[in-house]
Amino acid sequence: MPTPSNDPSPAPDHLPNRPPVPLTGRRIRAAVIGIGAIGGGAHLPALARLAEEGETEVVAAVDTDADAVELFRRENGIPHGYTDLDRMLAEQRPDLVSICTPPTLHRDQTVAALRAGAWVWCEKPPVPTLADFDAVTAEEGTKGGGPYASIVFQHRFGSGSRHVRKLIAEQAVGRPLVAHCQTTWYRDTAYYAVPWRGRWQTEGGGPAMGHGIHQMDLLLDLLGPWSEVRAMAGRLVHDVETEDVSTALVRFENGAMATVVNSVLSPDEVSRIRIDCERATVELTHLYGHGNADWSITPAPGTPDADAAAWRDFGADVPSSHLAQLRELVASMRAGDRPRSSGADGRTSLELIAALYKSAFTDATVRRGEIGPGDPYYTAMHGGAPGWAPVPARVSADVTEEIPA
Repeated sequence: MPTPSNDPSPAPDHLPNRPPVPLTGRRIRAAVIGIGAIGGGAHLPALARLAEEGETEVVAAVDTDADAVELFRRENGIPHGYTDLDRMLAEQRPDLVSICTPPTLHRDQTVAALRAGAWVWCEKPPVPTLADFDAVTAEEGTKGGGPYASIVFQHRFGSGSRHVRKLIAEQAVGRPLVAHCQTTWYRDTAYYAVPWRGRWQTEGGGPAMGHGIHQMDLLLDLLGPWSEVRAMAGRLVHDVETEDVSTALVRFENGAMATVVNSVLSPDEVSRIRIDCERATVELTHLYGHGNADWSITPAPGTPDADAAAWRDFGADVPSSHLAQLRELVASMRAGDRPRSSGADGRTSLELIAALYKSAFTDATVRRGEIGPGDPYYTAMHGGAPGWAPVPARVSADVTEEIPA
């Protein structure tokens, strides 16, 4: 899909082509880029719900398939359909762009939208590498008020995660000590038959990047900054470039220690976070989204009943969802504030994943902040590691192709 520039390298002094437009007293004009399962099944319904409340209006949809985008547009009452992102940005001048395309397209499409003055709400993983993420951040508004690029980390949002975040931040349940973060899912060979899956260049990584990123992001949102990681990764079942399972030990700045497991080899699928604090164990068990009922709090022996009752009072149930995150994003847009899961706040999960891979492939402890320009893991999650990086295979005197290591 075309973009305004063939050179998406960082440009710290670059300002968006269009100055910020006041968002008070009118609907936010939104466009959906990519009309597959995520775009049509998650982003569009969230935007439509806020449209019913007078907050948004979807003015355009973009996809490479002209017939599909025309059908999508007509079925959903969207006034304009495009196959060219640049043209849509120039003609419709949206305030918000939802990016729901494969990861390899995210960087260029996000940069194009930001340069056009639009805020961005981009599906995970946001980009394949830390270098790409920093290039995107460099295109955000530099004078305050946006536009900013936010990542879809919907598991952070909703009443359950908000309540537990407050309990831990205020140490109502005592200091966090021990944690477990588990994304054990199942994906068969048909899943990996999609050409861009399981490849470093197009997906950025395996289950740590494409599946477990949600639970790891939520764990970091609850516990705060991590300090070091030691990890292992394996390619046990699937014929892919990336891993299909990984495990990690993570230490946090507050002293807490966590185990992290990411797998696509697990028939009994579950997503789980457990945090043992001084006064209680907090646990979340679900699969693809959670409500209040998916959380449990087990007080330590001797805890006063009143304290336990207060901890277990989550209030009105607001499930984690794209809608919950979009509500907060729209509020940030109207206030001109940087939204959660953008900038440094959004980068922390991607940095942990890069560190996980570096640790697994180098058999060394990796500390937060050590992967930067000049480090091979800054520009590729595989870091060029033997046995993991794609190996160029010569097929003729003049032509080469990449094959899995």
